[in-house]
Amino acid sequence: MTRTLPTTETGGPVVGKPIDRVDGTAKTTGTARFSAEYPLPDLARAALVHATISRGRITAIGTAAAAAVPGVVAVLTHLNAPPLKPAPKVNPLNLSTLVSGTSVDYLNTDEVHWDGQPVAVVVADTLEAAREAAGLVTVTYETWASTVDFAAEEKNAQPQKSTMIVSGGAKKGDAEAALAAAPVSLDLRFTTPPHHHNAIEPHATTASWDGDRLTVHEGTQSIDWVRTHLAGRFGVPPANVRVIAPFVGGGFGGKVMLWPGTILAALAARATGRPVRLALTREGVYRTVGGRTPSTQRVALGADTDGKLTALVHTSVTRTGRVGGVPEQVTSQSRHLYAAENILVQHNLVELDLLSNTSMRAPGESIGTYALEASIDELAHRLGVDPIELRMRNEPATNPIDGKKFTHRMLREAYAQGAERFGWADRTPEPGSMRDGRWLVGMGVASAYHPAWQFAASVTVRLSVDGSVLVRCGFHEMGMGGATAQAQIAADALGVPFDAVRVEYGDSTLPVSPGAGGSMQTASIASSLLAACEKLKRELDTLAKRSASAGESPATILAEAGVPSVEAAVGSDTRFGRVAGQLKFAAKFLRDQRRWMKAACGAQFCEVRVDPDTGEVRVSRWAGVFDVGRVINAKTASSQLRGGIVMGIGMALAEETLVDPRTGRIMNPSLAEYHVPVHADIPPIDVSYLDDPDPTMPLGLIGVGEVGITGVAGAIANAVHHATGRRIYDLPITLDKLL
Repeated sequence: MTRTLPTTETGGPVVGKPIDRVDGTAKTTGTARFSAEYPLPDLARAALVHATISRGRITAIGTAAAAAVPGVVAVLTHLNAPPLKPAPKVNPLNLSTLVSGTSVDYLNTDEVHWDGQPVAVVVADTLEAAREAAGLVTVTYETWASTVDFAAEEKNAQPQKSTMIVSGGAKKGDAEAALAAAPVSLDLRFTTPPHHHNAIEPHATTASWDGDRLTVHEGTQSIDWVRTHLAGRFGVPPANVRVIAPFVGGGFGGKVMLWPGTILAALAARATGRPVRLALTREGVYRTVGGRTPSTQRVALGADTDGKLTALVHTSVTRTGRVGGVPEQVTSQSRHLYAAENILVQHNLVELDLLSNTSMRAPGESIGTYALEASIDELAHRLGVDPIELRMRNEPATNPIDGKKFTHRMLREAYAQGAERFGWADRTPEPGSMRDGRWLVGMGVASAYHPAWQFAASVTVRLSVDGSVLVRCGFHEMGMGGATAQAQIAADALGVPFDAVRVEYGDSTLPVSPGAGGSMQTASIASSLLAACEKLKRELDTLAKRSASAGESPATILAEAGVPSVEAAVGSDTRFGRVAGQLKFAAKFLRDQRRWMKAACGAQFCEVRVDPDTGEVRVSRWAGVFDVGRVINAKTASSQLRGGIVMGIGMALAEETLVDPRTGRIMNPSLAEYHVPVHADIPPIDVSYLDDPDPTMPLGLIGVGEVGITGVAGAIANAVHHATGRRIYDLPITLDKLL
């Protein structure tokens, strides 16, 4: 059923206020239902069997022992699985083709493409029986040569090609020549490891068939893309697939794509004729869901003796899988943050026999700002200039690489306010000069940056004679407060109380929303929602004139006109209409890109304490000031920004996926060995924002989901350098690198 949320009572304009999330009660009382919690009649459970080689072919597979386990319904392999249609090739004119995590025909092939690829699915009456039987499946392989060592393959990287979706690089002037001629220069190399998302809710799918109609309960960030992809893979019309996702227990990019577990749950349900739930173990998430690519980065800066940049070079090497993956835009921010006279940015790629990489919060900018901002800090240190002052000397008036106007840029104001709030004036410049007892104290800063995005969305708004408003849109709620924000926008747009607005979302039967990623969902829906509200108000004006009730409340106008409700819609839910809408927005996006540059930015301030004997690093204070345009909900925006900072602290100090360079197997696929921050690792985080609208965006909002993580690792690395005099070039910053 469509999820409907209650609202809370307030009065007056509500956009910008810290309204409590309307899904808060459901989540805190346990009534919120996630994808692995739907009780269906005769529900079976499934478990995966994973390949133990990185490349090869299955020569034999033994299932007799597994099939003999009491309660086992089926053991599906490439020998008996129903056929699937192949995954579609990526088509920039049809963005839903991007949703395929890999191009592998799961269980329709005997080929193995990565260590961890599912090679069998066991379906049983209980989860315990399914997992026991999965452990009894035996597989024999013919092993083929594979390439899995990223460090060894870096030398074979090839330049990334530019497409409509991603850019391979850009240049202005001759940066290498300017670097060689610069009075002051540096040329540094940085590395970042692979990362995994580790959402609280592991990936899970509950799938059921009714004839040729498929229903999936799925924690996803892209409901419509999942529906389209499943329809294509199983050869049914998209209208025959329903995707239900009212609550998603964290995504961060890991649930944008559609991974093997979802396909195989639906496949198992079709093969057995029973509803099937496939909930991945934590290890199963690591082995079948992509994470962030590792990177090596070169940042070279040339400057005059006053610190004015004459050259900026930022190049990167990242990886994709041979069976898919998304290029990471590591040098994105380096095209926009500093007014260098000559700029060269370039992405390079290697393809490996590993699971496809995927988007992870602020893909590209999160790891790219680490290298760039640490390099700017190092230049400031060599010049003897305050790090903030050096940034301000190189703050551009227009986009550095092409001269386009910024639609909104208040980085100077963010640094000024942040320095005051943080107490930057108390910092002494020399590394190692500040102590608190036995602890070395360091302060660091870095710039945050993330581009603004917007896509097509379909929305309906209904106003009823009782004064209630119903907003319907199939968007995604992953904890960021989307339903609350859209209710606030609708309430103000129609001049009704917040508690009069009800929002339905999280279901593919609702009007189509773009995915929740790239900090674009709120702006995309807000644009269509505001347009629908304007349509509705025009209809009310017409009714008011007919009934001579101008100036009355909307409910009174409807009552006096004898009309039970009025409804307005924006967007199209036909397949043709959706594609046309995507193309229209793509054209608008390209036009906007040619005209100006839009982005969120900010200033990150960090204080660390370092034990000189053990190398232990503790983040002791944090302040972040952000230019994110207009803020819709003060409480949820602050929560998003803090969440990004927390994730950035983990990236800087702890997180690292360890891949065996001989076999391609992930060696730490659990939260016992992959370390994420806990409460004791996180200091008080002072978050503020300028709340100044961007005139080119709906309501002036830019987006807050991604920008909070950017610059975090750079600020920490810079603070560690200030505390110790040691510049760390390889994340994470662990104690062994400081001793």
